[in-house]
Amino acid sequence: MNKPPFKRKKDTISTFSNPETPSNSDIASSEDPASATIDVPAVEVPELTEQEQSDRLFLERKVERAFFEAGKALMELRDRRLYRSTHRTFEEYCKDRFSYTYRHVNYLIAGSVIVDNIKMGTNSSQNEKAEEKGTNSSQILPTSEVQVRPLTKLEPQQQYEVWQMAVEEAKGKVPTGRIVKDVVQRIMERTKLPNTYQIGEVCQILAKDNPELRGKSGCWCIVVAVHDFSCTVRLWDGELTVGVQHLKSFDYLPQECQQMQQVCDRITRLQESENLEEAGRAMLKYLGELKRSYLTDVEEKLLSVIEQEYGVTD
Repeated sequence: MNKPPFKRKKDTISTFSNPETPSNSDIASSEDPASATIDVPAVEVPELTEQEQSDRLFLERKVERAFFEAGKALMELRDRRLYRSTHRTFEEYCKDRFSYTYRHVNYLIAGSVIVDNIKMGTNSSQNEKAEEKGTNSSQILPTSEVQVRPLTKLEPQQQYEVWQMAVEEAKGKVPTGRIVKDVVQRIMERTKLPNTYQIGEVCQILAKDNPELRGKSGCWCIVVAVHDFSCTVRLWDGELTVGVQHLKSFDYLPQECQQMQQVCDRITRLQESENLEEAGRAMLKYLGELKRSYLTDVEEKLLSVIEQEYGVTD
């Protein structure tokens, strides 16, 4: 026998109204519902006490110094090799512990050094000059590594001077990275020379239509001498002089350039070995075409094996 279909009992909803709250009907019955207003009592915001103002300033300073403190800490971790009990390389340690890329770590470290240079650049004569202009730019420091990134290739004194100019352009406030970059660009354009490369800078070879550079396109090189319109550079297989039109900077940070210099020195010592076999030369050629400033674990192991095989070690 079929049972009759189940019928769900309708839920009942009780409606409660607040006598102090105007209902829809009250609003609808007004002459102009659109002009109806609801009075909201003003909330009085208490002023900060002297202690709260002091706490706020203290916490703001901690936020502003965050990247600076991080860079200083990372530098000490690297220089003292405090990662060695758990990781073979500083790069691996930063990636596992902080999820930082190696390039980001280098930017933080370089940024902390620049902040120190800006602080050191503050002397009595420059303070007097700032006071004459009615500003106190010497007390304004970077709050982000992005703001000082354009200063990495400048000398310490230039870093200070450019930062002061950027602060003035920002009307006494912390300048953005874009403002700092624009100031650096204008200075470079005013003092533009035929050759702006620096000794130790890591560049890429652009062969273009130069037959003398055949087989070297894309290889990295290190500038060892600067001439009017050319540079003498060191590659994985020797030195040569290259016109500035055939060079492109990798824009590596100073620390990255030092790393590449160490790799270059190791390759050069192996190249001088008379018994180096073809397999070894192939490995060195591969390393000479890297597009990064460090060796992977496998590359480091292979290079170490070759060095041990030919007795070329530090």
